[in-house]
Amino acid sequence: MEKTANDSNTSKKRLLGLTTAELKQVAQQLGMPAFTGGQIAKWLYEKGVMSIDEMTNLSKVNRERLAAEYCVGAMAPIDCQHSMDGTIKYLFPVRTVCYDDVAKNGTEKFVETVFIPDGDRATLCVSCQVGCKMNCLFCQTGKQGFDGNLTAADILNQIYALPERDLLTNVVFMGQGEPMDNLDNVLKATEILTAADGYAWSPKRITVSSVGIKSKLKRFLDESQCHVAISMHSPLHDQRLSLMPAEKAMGISEVVELLKQYDFTHQRRCSFEYICFSGLNDTLEHGHEIVQLVKGLECRVNLIRFHQIPNVDLPGADLNRMEQLRDYLTANGVYSTIRASRGQDIFAACGLLSTEKKKNQIL
Repeated sequence: MEKTANDSNTSKKRLLGLTTAELKQVAQQLGMPAFTGGQIAKWLYEKGVMSIDEMTNLSKVNRERLAAEYCVGAMAPIDCQHSMDGTIKYLFPVRTVCYDDVAKNGTEKFVETVFIPDGDRATLCVSCQVGCKMNCLFCQTGKQGFDGNLTAADILNQIYALPERDLLTNVVFMGQGEPMDNLDNVLKATEILTAADGYAWSPKRITVSSVGIKSKLKRFLDESQCHVAISMHSPLHDQRLSLMPAEKAMGISEVVELLKQYDFTHQRRCSFEYICFSGLNDTLEHGHEIVQLVKGLECRVNLIRFHQIPNVDLPGADLNRMEQLRDYLTANGVYSTIRASRGQDIFAACGLLSTEKKKNQIL
């Protein structure tokens, strides 16, 4: 795919990020038949055009009407870094950020997006916020602070304007930000990705992560069929609280009790992300507590190496201990894997994403 030119005139509204129903409303407001909105949706989400001029089955008059007020709104990445293992980290400009549902325009903010090829699979790790409010001790994004929610358009732009877009098999919402803290825009983005008149992806190609936020997590589980991944990192309340302030508002035991109300025995999958710190949370006693915690819940546990970040005094991972924990969990009925660490040399691995210093470096 070579269509990477920007079409992001900030004086115009964006078509990217609008559902087919919304595009039909746009068409009618501009004096076109409603079905024209469906045609626009196909040009956007099936063909991935970068300009309205490419929508050739719209009359010239209708294209001019549309272009007078709207642009596609795609914004190409402005920087990329290549890892020795094939992972690519992209830096995307953000056109609009939202604070308490109030949108503010401007491209002075950025997010990082990670493309991870792996044989016949290619996964994209997308961001949903500039920074993050959760402030998990082990996460570089949390040290950045919070600079706003991404709109559905800027979430989708990480896919839409990705040079390798046509290679993607999976998308994970595990980049910068807490998806449940920007739930409306995350749900809208996943709706477009899975809608028959959008990208038409199966929900099982999408995984949305969360630390667990009351009411928001339940709403996501009710309104979406995408996979869910919960950041556990410890089955023990006090220890998890020391690592993740979000434990105070919704403890891991409460998260698990909520998950047990849903069916994960078919295509939808529930998983737990578990960063290992040697001697701290990777003991067999922790394994026993995990087994007891998730008993009766169809799930898997993904063990992840801790990647050191500045000014955080946490021990690194020990592969032998991780293997012992994995084997213990699997032997006791909780399927567990050790996730391959990708992109560490370009700071693209789990917990390393941050755009705090990018503005001054790029502008």
